[in-house]
Amino acid sequence: MAIKVPEVTALFWVTKLLTTALGESLSDFLVKTIDPVVAVLATFVVFAVVIVAQLMVRRYRPWLYWLAVTMVAVFGTMAADVLHVALGVPYYASSIGFAVILAIVLVWWNRSQRTLDIHSITTTPRELFYWATVSATFALGTAAGDMFATYFHLGYLGSAVVFLVVILIPWLGYSRLHWGEVGSFWFAYILTRPLGASIADWLGVDKPLGLGFGHGHVSIVLLAFVVVLVAVTQVKHMRSAVGRRVLTGADSAV
Repeated sequence: MAIKVPEVTALFWVTKLLTTALGESLSDFLVKTIDPVVAVLATFVVFAVVIVAQLMVRRYRPWLYWLAVTMVAVFGTMAADVLHVALGVPYYASSIGFAVILAIVLVWWNRSQRTLDIHSITTTPRELFYWATVSATFALGTAAGDMFATYFHLGYLGSAVVFLVVILIPWLGYSRLHWGEVGSFWFAYILTRPLGASIADWLGVDKPLGLGFGHGHVSIVLLAFVVVLVAVTQVKHMRSAVGRRVLTGADSAV
């Protein structure tokens, strides 16, 4: 089975950040527009169908992959919010809980497969570990973002600034201090979630906590950006595939 995830480029990180923001704003819009129970159940069904479809394909498909990431973002946001709103679990408690779950998944993945490198996602077990990790990071990021904004009284903009500064740590560590690629990747990947969620909330919530654009309008704008970026990714992926076939044909001819 070919690698099932995209190359880690600047385009990857921008798309990832926007999908996290989209997941936050779209989740808030859905639960406030329709019955929350219906919203959560419907989102779970779509989430499950998309993940199964992603697992069934044999190689990386940009549109399907990023749709799966977006649905994980939406459902992960709802999962974290349900714990707080419906069950009354404090954000700091849910943040600790999701952090423990994430740690367990990563340790289990590493012990089972001997690697956490996303470039090794070439088997179904590794892909299952990958999506379990991604789901845990989204739930943790949602809880952590809200915790910094409300429990620590930083507000959404203040939280976004904090996470923006912290996310520079793995970049500097990898580029300047020669940190390991795998650890730096997952450090940054986890932080994109609370950063994107804080930005989305700052744009969508009413003043004075945010700019008051509304979660629906923010979702539409973010979705448009995501669609454009994934379209660009699809074109680059197709060109790369054509290039590989040409090289393979040339090697065969030789």
